[in-house]
Amino acid sequence: MSRRSYAGSTHERRVSRFRVSEEELINFVLRVALLSYQMQPKPVEAQAAHAEPERDRDYSSRIHSAISSSMFSIGDLFRDGQKGVRFPKDLIKVLEQKLQDIAMGKDAAYSDQLTRRTMAVFYGQVKDETFRRQMKENRKIEELILMFATNATNVLKKEPTLAGDGWKMELNNHIAQFIRLLRECLRHISHVSPELTARLDMYTAKLAPSQQTYSDSGYDSASTSNRDSISSAKRISMQVNDMPLVLTATRLFKLPVNAIQKEVEDMTKYCNEKAALNDLKTCLKNINAGAPFPMRREDFESEAAWQYWRTLETSHLSQLMLVMVQFNPELAKSTPSEALPSTARPGSIYSNYSAGRPESYYANETAQRHASVSSRHSIASLGPSDPDGLYDALDGDDDIQVGFHFTFIPPNPRKYYKRLLEYCIAADLEAMLSPAVGDDDEVSLGILSPGHIELINECALRWRIGQPYRVACFLDIVRQFYERNEVPLECVPEALHNISRVTSEVELEKWPRQDCDYLAQIYGGLFSTFLSQLYHALEGLPAIKPSDVAPYLSVLETVRDSGLLEKYDVDVAQRIAEIQNQVRDVSARYYGQKLHELQSAPGVNRALPLLLMTDEIEKNAKLLDKRFPEPILGHLDVVSLMVEVQVPHFLMDLDDSKKRLFEDSMNGPIPDVPIQDIFALYRRTKTLLGMYKAFCPNGEISFDLGGFFEPYVRQWLVNTDNKTAQWVQAAIAADKFQAEGEEGHSSSIVDLFDSLRSPIQFLQDMEWIDEYQEARFFTSLSKTISKAINQYCTTVEELFMAEMFPRPTEFIQPQKSSAWLEKAKQLADRGEKKVEAFMFQAESCVKLNNVEAARRLLDNMYAQMEADKKMEVLEAAPPVPEKVDRGNRFLFTVKVAIAEGLVALDSSPSARLDTFVTLSDEQGNRLAKTRTIYETLNPRWDETFDLTVEKPLWIMISVRDRALLGKHDTVGRAYLCLDPKRFGDYMTHELWFDLDTQGRILLRVSMEGEKDDLQFYFGRAFRSLKRAESDMVRIFIDKVCMLTGTAPCLMTPFIRQSLSRPVLKSLLKQNTAGSIDYNKAFGNVTALFGSALGNKDDVQIPLPQSEKPRFKPEGLTDVEIEQAIEPLFEFLEPNMGTLNTSLSATTKEMVMSRIWKEVLNVIEGLLIPPLSEVQSDMKPLSDKEVDIVFRWLKFLKDWFHADGEGRPLEALHNQKYRDVMSIRLYYDWPTDALMEECVRMMQHSLRAAPSIKKRAKSVYQQRNLGTIKNRKKEKQQEKEKDVSNGETILRILRMRPGSSDFITQQLQAMSSLQAEREAHTKELEKRKLSRPRQQMPTVPEIPPVPPLPSK
Repeated sequence: MSRRSYAGSTHERRVSRFRVSEEELINFVLRVALLSYQMQPKPVEAQAAHAEPERDRDYSSRIHSAISSSMFSIGDLFRDGQKGVRFPKDLIKVLEQKLQDIAMGKDAAYSDQLTRRTMAVFYGQVKDETFRRQMKENRKIEELILMFATNATNVLKKEPTLAGDGWKMELNNHIAQFIRLLRECLRHISHVSPELTARLDMYTAKLAPSQQTYSDSGYDSASTSNRDSISSAKRISMQVNDMPLVLTATRLFKLPVNAIQKEVEDMTKYCNEKAALNDLKTCLKNINAGAPFPMRREDFESEAAWQYWRTLETSHLSQLMLVMVQFNPELAKSTPSEALPSTARPGSIYSNYSAGRPESYYANETAQRHASVSSRHSIASLGPSDPDGLYDALDGDDDIQVGFHFTFIPPNPRKYYKRLLEYCIAADLEAMLSPAVGDDDEVSLGILSPGHIELINECALRWRIGQPYRVACFLDIVRQFYERNEVPLECVPEALHNISRVTSEVELEKWPRQDCDYLAQIYGGLFSTFLSQLYHALEGLPAIKPSDVAPYLSVLETVRDSGLLEKYDVDVAQRIAEIQNQVRDVSARYYGQKLHELQSAPGVNRALPLLLMTDEIEKNAKLLDKRFPEPILGHLDVVSLMVEVQVPHFLMDLDDSKKRLFEDSMNGPIPDVPIQDIFALYRRTKTLLGMYKAFCPNGEISFDLGGFFEPYVRQWLVNTDNKTAQWVQAAIAADKFQAEGEEGHSSSIVDLFDSLRSPIQFLQDMEWIDEYQEARFFTSLSKTISKAINQYCTTVEELFMAEMFPRPTEFIQPQKSSAWLEKAKQLADRGEKKVEAFMFQAESCVKLNNVEAARRLLDNMYAQMEADKKMEVLEAAPPVPEKVDRGNRFLFTVKVAIAEGLVALDSSPSARLDTFVTLSDEQGNRLAKTRTIYETLNPRWDETFDLTVEKPLWIMISVRDRALLGKHDTVGRAYLCLDPKRFGDYMTHELWFDLDTQGRILLRVSMEGEKDDLQFYFGRAFRSLKRAESDMVRIFIDKVCMLTGTAPCLMTPFIRQSLSRPVLKSLLKQNTAGSIDYNKAFGNVTALFGSALGNKDDVQIPLPQSEKPRFKPEGLTDVEIEQAIEPLFEFLEPNMGTLNTSLSATTKEMVMSRIWKEVLNVIEGLLIPPLSEVQSDMKPLSDKEVDIVFRWLKFLKDWFHADGEGRPLEALHNQKYRDVMSIRLYYDWPTDALMEECVRMMQHSLRAAPSIKKRAKSVYQQRNLGTIKNRKKEKQQEKEKDVSNGETILRILRMRPGSSDFITQQLQAMSSLQAEREAHTKELEKRKLSRPRQQMPTVPEIPPVPPLPSK
């Protein structure tokens, strides 16, 4: 610590509050100082000739004398058998530096060459790593001394000047110097054990050379004369200038030297060694007699503490007496020899606990003085101390009286000691502030100078002031000076450290009671003082650092951990609560100032100051949490207190700005508050709430985070919904519809789903606090996604249709013009039979691939959104009342299936119709339109439409005939009312409607409630994709090939033309001559599919020449039968290659399946008519014709299979194939047999399948690919389970005369049974709907049939 740290303090001479006069204090201090000089005299200068020079003596006599009187073995040195003392860890490092200085001649105290040599050799030993490791593990001071003795012995034995046993005498001297060196090293080390310093002092005393000489005869021939000469040589100087401690006291009290000189001369009459020895004897007698001074049993809490102090005190007193007797043997004449104690020095509570710190007031120089005192008694021969024997000897000394009869001990030693310590500290502080000390000079935190330390130690030794009181008194005075701002803060921890060192040696339980009470009182004052300091230091929050409060906390924690505060009336909880309130006030004040500063900044964004404030709160909280991870003093959690105040303040300010924030975020296309800042504010507020919950678990805060920010999310969802049309248009506009990757889709579908995934990810990243609200948000977003998917499907279908049916741009009505041109070509080229394949564009295939890819991407989006989990949250939530203005919506699914018995408008019996169907509402607005089916009076459309209604709605079903020019003609009309009450059973209703002209049309209608939930909207999106895919695939199938020169020849009519009865009849009329090689012909057929799939590497293995081809001598051969449908294979072959390269694997498989299905439908329609109760005009085929039809089916199956390279047989042998194959079984049966078999099968079917009719396919069953696959699997299982040939038999019976009544009866029976089951189902459904939670919403009455729209 530099002197500059004291610069801010002013020093005044303070008067102690103790009633100790300055004169009495000076008197007793001078007595002790004089005694110290008497125990360590300064010889008079004229004593050089007091003895005869030793060089005049006989050499052998001197050697004998040295060996016999001055030297003993190292074993004698450690003969007491005491336990070894461990030295500090830093001793080796300090010793190494000292030995290096001695070896290099830098230390004048060790300038002797032989000493430097032994020290240099041991310095090399100290540098050795093995030695250092050994000493680090051992740390025994005796081991270190023995190691030096070993090295010194080796050096001295080799010294030529030490002949014979001369090296032994020199060895003792070198060991004594090494011990002195160790003692000096310990002065530079903290936390030195008092036993260690005492042990070194004892070894020094044992190694001290004797002052006596002996004659050659071996006895003391001149004992008297020599003793007298020595006594006369020790003449004491009575000058004050020769007395160090007296001079120190003179300067301390600022007294003139001459006045002190006179007082000292007067003191010598009664202040001598004898008086000091009597003081010690009195103390021993007082202890034995139980007198108040120095201590008695009542001064301690326990018997163990009293015995501990009594043992150490008596031992220390005995040691002091021994030292005095060693110095002055004349004192022994008045003291029995058996009463003299041993020099063994057990640790004393008065001993020096800081011997290694010369700047500390614990430094005790008496140990070094004792080393110079010789004794005529052999120190090594003295045994352990015997206190009881000593007490007996003292009891026999009648001159010593029990009581307070002392020469050197003042009346109240503790008060005198404290007053002296105040004088010393004040004087040293004044010296530190003097100009003689530089600003950057290092000064001691212990404050006391070495001279004052020695004076204080001597007074404490003679006044019997124990170490507990000494350290407590020093702490008390330092505290007082600190409170007066006269010493820096660092001095207080230093004083507390002294307390810790003493308590580590002597537990508080062993302290005297008054010392414990005194320390408790000091600790109470310290605690109050430093709590106040901490209180003011916390005003720097939140910028406060641990270093700012660490000194205060160190003191407070030390005081708190001592456990002494309970003895002092300190309300710790109340003081801690005051500091907690201070932290709260500072936090609130800082929050207000910071927010005002942020809001004062220019700008219109009102959310920005709040955002910055949240950053400030979080940053400060994290910083303080890092700096103060644990509560201060175990109770003061700065972070929690700050969060406890600032977060509620922020929430109140946020709530106050609710209206303005919403208005500013909605005030135009570029609002003052961007929506992104609002959502950032939500995240930051949520973070603050999480912090509040973490730091204040017991705190309560009422703020509806979800309710506050929900309007913003709703508005954002509306904005997102408005943008979806732009996303779809932008994605399609940027797409060139070129295949990317193996899946074959283009960029538009990827771009669209990337745009749709962005809001999903945005909502998920927000981690909305309310699960129900979050589920509602995702529901709204799913509606937007469904809307975007539907728009994409519609747009792509339009582009697809434009490519599949190109229209000239120069006509006003391109579609009708194209149809007119195609019809003209058909009439012009009617006689040509040339077949030309329709040229597909790769872009068309890519569009179909896009729809298929969209289903996968939509399924991934369903999983990403965790739609099922969101639905569970919605279902678990309590019911929310519907809005008053929101009507009930119902989704109707209308499938336009087939029409029968249509009549052409002209009178030609061979005329055909090109029909399509439109659905219109009551105002004549078109709701849906089917594709056109050409050249038939029994068209099949099989197209499905979704219609959403809020009330009963009448729709008009119009069958129209496409006209080449002008308006399309109306073939007939029918009306359907979409009434939710009628279709509330959610079943599929097959409804035949008679047209207002002639013929009828079949519609399949089902309904389900349109719900505002995730799964419904995803199901609608999947349905849109599926229907778009189905429509596009249907166009593919219809446009696989076109006949050049005809009207748009869709594939299905062309298949019917190729597989028709006229072709059969023309084939049977042909007369073919010769035989045809069947193997070769069939090989050509089989190769068609392989070439269509691009397998050009197939090797055709010709038949051997010796093998004869197979011939059919009679009837038509397979080649002839195959050649009849050769145009069909020519249509399929070139287009399959195009589709194979352009379509994805999944789409290609679907297209092939649909083509195969159309082939089976045509074959079935060639054999039997559709099911109806009306007698059919179709005639049964002959056996040869039936055989030819099934051969065609076999050829086509082989073509699709392509020897395993095409469609697998499992897919080709589907249920429809098995139904067609079953026709052959019953085709030739008699009519009666068919009727009987039909009845039997119907009964069996009804018994085997008693299940009721299931509900129509719901949107929910199409919400993802998993549910779609499950639905297909269930449907397939139901078909396989409900296999029955009854319907096939009824269709065969339609071609038999007189069977119409039977067919009508069977169909009515089936309808009646089904009606009963449906009635039962409706009854069950009605019971369910009667429950309050599942009541059917009210629906208005059915309106009357609307009139025809005006033309």
